[in-house]
Amino acid sequence: MARRAARVDDNQPEIVQALRKAGATVTPTHTAGAGFPDLTVGYRGINYLIEVKDGSKPPSARKLTKDQQEWHVTWNGHAAVVSNVREALAVLGIELRGQVS
Repeated sequence: MARRAARVDDNQPEIVQALRKAGATVTPTHTAGAGFPDLTVGYRGINYLIEVKDGSKPPSARKLTKDQQEWHVTWNGHAAVVSNVREALAVLGIELRGQVS
């Protein structure tokens, strides 16, 4: 069975840019498939797995897919789901001040 092309959420480029600006390295991994998170992020010697959902969409459109749900349930490490820059930076322990995102 052919796999669908992985789709990038509209807010992913903005989140990637903010993470890199904060000093993180970011590798987009949304094409890995099987529910694997959208971004692999390195910051201060720690790796983070981040699933990006578009916060401008209704909650029903931000739900994890079946593959993503299964991956998160079976993963023995930490992975986060974010919908904006503020949440993505918070995963790294960075507080965004004076800006709304």
